[in-house]
Amino acid sequence: MAKFMDVHSGFVGATEKQLQEAHDRDLAIEKDEGVHFERAWLDPDSGKVFCLSSGPSKEAVMRVHERAGHATAEVYEVPVEVA
Repeated sequence: MAKFMDVHSGFVGATEKQLQEAHDRDLAIEKDEGVHFERAWLDPDSGKVFCLSSGPSKEAVMRVHERAGHATAEVYEVPVEVA
């Protein structure tokens, strides 16, 4: 299964609780698209949120985010990983 990193804008001043609520909305419907959202990170100063997921396609990731109420077109497949 491919891995994806996506970027959301517009979360200036968001809290950890708000990030968790948005992430939970993704988790509630992710199986509909065969996606799994692994983690999410927030920079409340810039308003950026970053999500790591795995799934069949970037379009599937985009559909889940759209249905969860925080659409983004900025989804990148990340096929190379180092630890």
